[in-house]
Amino acid sequence: MLAIFKKEIHQFFSSVTGYVAIILFLLANGLFLFVFPETSLLDTGYANLDPLFNLAPMIYLLLIPAITMRSFADEFKTGTMELLSTKPLSSWEIVMGKFWSSLLIVIISLIPTLVYYLAVRQLSVDPQLLDNGGIIGSYIGLVLLGAVFTAIGIWSSSLTANAMIAFLIALFTCFILYNGFDALSKIPAFAGGLDYYLQMAGIKFHYASISRGVIDSRDIIYFISIIGLMLYLTKLSLQRKLWQKG
Repeated sequence: MLAIFKKEIHQFFSSVTGYVAIILFLLANGLFLFVFPETSLLDTGYANLDPLFNLAPMIYLLLIPAITMRSFADEFKTGTMELLSTKPLSSWEIVMGKFWSSLLIVIISLIPTLVYYLAVRQLSVDPQLLDNGGIIGSYIGLVLLGAVFTAIGIWSSSLTANAMIAFLIALFTCFILYNGFDALSKIPAFAGGLDYYLQMAGIKFHYASISRGVIDSRDIIYFISIIGLMLYLTKLSLQRKLWQKG
């Protein structure tokens, strides 16, 4: 697994694409947080990072599928997947190597956003009034959200040899799981009963819960379950393709 992990990290940062993806993520966040007046932290009058944590999931919808879309798609396209399968590696080791390397890249893209926290702290009249617990919870939520989107992206890439199709499948699936259930719960027919359970089925509900600074075991279990399911589906997809090739 470590060999796959190192290969993926090296491959990502050996091309300009990896750097461009991270720079665009940070640039988009910077523009929305400090330039565009509708979402600017400077115009809200409050020292908090809520705009960042509300915006980042939407940017993740584009960033993470772009990071993961080539994970397996390029292996299938170039024929190196068959060569990789001859190595003394299990399907799980291949999948987990791809997953952890992509997740590390997502976390690396998130680390520079700590500058925004320092900026807000400096701009605050009283830094002690900052909701540090909520900010820490929101960062934990973003890491878990990134892990879920990464698992979905890896699964999507295992379905096709076309990286663009993998990107679109991941984008659609992430959007549905994040926003779909929440939007469905707002249909009047589900009001007063099913609406709450529909919200609980979606990622947005659990991300918002953690972002309040309260780490609930139910939210953690939810994220881990979704990640585990998507990685298991990736393993099945990989085995099916290798069996068909064989």
